[in-house]
Amino acid sequence: MGGDAVEVRSAGLEAHGQNPRALAVMGEAGVDISRQPSSVVNDEDIAWAETVITVCGHADEHCPVLPPTVRRLHWPLQDPVKAKGDEAQIMAEFRRVRDDIRDRVRSFLANQS
Repeated sequence: MGGDAVEVRSAGLEAHGQNPRALAVMGEAGVDISRQPSSVVNDEDIAWAETVITVCGHADEHCPVLPPTVRRLHWPLQDPVKAKGDEAQIMAEFRRVRDDIRDRVRSFLANQS
């Protein structure tokens, strides 16, 4: 969404592998994440970053100490993996979270100039 003006890395406090539902809903939106491994944030990622965005309470509470030059934001998203119901309801939650992230990224990018 940010084109060549933005470089993004994604990592967590733990690696859990790729979720087939996440792959599916991102594919529906035209985004192939199948080659993006589940990875753990490391010192190189932190040194490289201008902004770190945490997306769950656990990450917000346990985020590594960041250098003062790194801006930290928290987006309190519901984890769609914890969704209950039948498959249609669970997939609807994955789509809702996907769309929430898209909207937040758009807003974030619009406010960077």
